Amino acid sequence: MIGIYGGTFDPVHFGHLRTALEVQEIFGLDEMRLIPCFMPPHRDEPQVAAYRRVEMLGLAIEGYPGLRVDSREIDRGGPSYMVDTLQSIRQECGDRALFLVIGADAFEKLGNWHRWRQLFVFAHVAVMTRPGFARPQLDHFFQQRLAASAAGLGQTPAGLLWFQPVTALAISATAIRGIIADNRNPGFLLPESVIEYIRKNNLYQRSKC
Repeated sequence: MIGIYGGTFDPVHFGHLRTALEVQEIFGLDEMRLIPCFMPPHRDEPQVAAYRRVEMLGLAIEGYPGLRVDSREIDRGGPSYMVDTLQSIRQECGDRALFLVIGADAFEKLGNWHRWRQLFVFAHVAVMTRPGFARPQLDHFFQQRLAASAAGLGQTPAGLLWFQPVTALAISATAIRGIIADNRNPGFLLPESVIEYIRKNNLYQRSKC
């Protein structure tokens, strides 16, 4: 079983990493792939170059063999549509179960995603929720795909929906960028190896123009 966790990771922080590790353990995934997007269709362009974000991810997951950086969206270029990413992974992985990991906020906007119904052709969709989350009323499309249990997700390659509570770490990449731009210390928000990389390469500095 393989987890798929996409994002800009601009920069990667403990909120991303804790979710990735927790989901891997909860579902017993063989690996969790963190996939930095090249050009996000529904949000602003990342502030730093794609290769920088890949390198920061690599530093962040050192020592965690179950986590892996997958750069296919960056290698592919163009708009980073998750359905295309899942299709390419499915072609490589045969009938192994794939889990697309998204947040509750992303699930609320899933109808705006490119060819969103086809996501379920290639993977299960696991929605990460915070404690106390009230599941929204689901229409027929989602109701008929709602899994009876988390254990059942591993029995089929794709097609099911599951809501999974995870540890809530209210950490924002936007806030981190602001902290760095203001020359404040972002410690305890992201790994020290990533902080050192950011400092060494003068990333997220406020423009002097």
